Amino acid sequence: MERLQKAMERARAQRQLQTEANAATPPARGEGASRFGQDQDAGLCISYTRTATIKAEAVLLRDERVLLAEGIGPISDTYSDAYKVLRTQVLQRMRAKGLRTLAVTSPGPGDGKTTTAINLAIGLARDVNQTVLLVDLDLKRPTVAKYFAHEQSLGISDYLIEGAELADIMFNPRIERLVVLPGNKQITHSSEILSSPRFIVLMDELKSRYEDRVILFDLPPLFASDDVIAFLPYVDAAVLVVEHGKVTKDELVQAQQLLGDKSLGVVVNKTEGAGATLGYY
Repeated sequence: MERLQKAMERARAQRQLQTEANAATPPARGEGASRFGQDQDAGLCISYTRTATIKAEAVLLRDERVLLAEGIGPISDTYSDAYKVLRTQVLQRMRAKGLRTLAVTSPGPGDGKTTTAINLAIGLARDVNQTVLLVDLDLKRPTVAKYFAHEQSLGISDYLIEGAELADIMFNPRIERLVVLPGNKQITHSSEILSSPRFIVLMDELKSRYEDRVILFDLPPLFASDDVIAFLPYVDAAVLVVEHGKVTKDELVQAQQLLGDKSLGVVVNKTEGAGATLGYY
């Protein structure tokens, strides 16, 4: 508890740093990872300039229980429909509150948070009026890129530590309106990185470049470290992914206390006959 208390104190200090950084740093504009245009019939259209476009392997996506690109059937209609419902619920709640950034976490490992984050990002991107950025912020165990069979030479750690450019790291998995900012190398001192000036600049860049974009962050498990608590000041809301029959009532209560008013709801995963559902705790 002492460690969590220190993390919460650090989070309050980060809010002040973020406010000062936002006031001092003008929004970044101009050419970036992609350029957006509006078509009333087709929805938002994207013309990628510097972002790499890769071909995700359909068989691998299916085996990892990831919803496939348009034109390739999903695992099952029930599974696909569950994520459509989740997508709609998340969009409605975020739009009603004017939210744009959403963290995805879980009480512990194995609950399916990364799969849920990826499927939710794909589902949101299938809304023709919505563009999506999926960011792998599980800095100790980055895995998002592996789901797309992408041999990633650069990741977010290269931006935060080595000074690489974001446009050289992001990729589009040939799913319209979806861009991925992957992880790569593990960062052991992750909570310290999340409070660094370089990270504050990154968050300002991601939020300000495209004001109509939803940003999803795949975070580490809530109880595995203090990373989630350190990151909460930067995000509008968070969802908690729990495995059906695994999480205890005490863990849910503690998770709700840690997420506080940032909690958008709880995703119940691995239920019989469905993929994921969202409900209030």
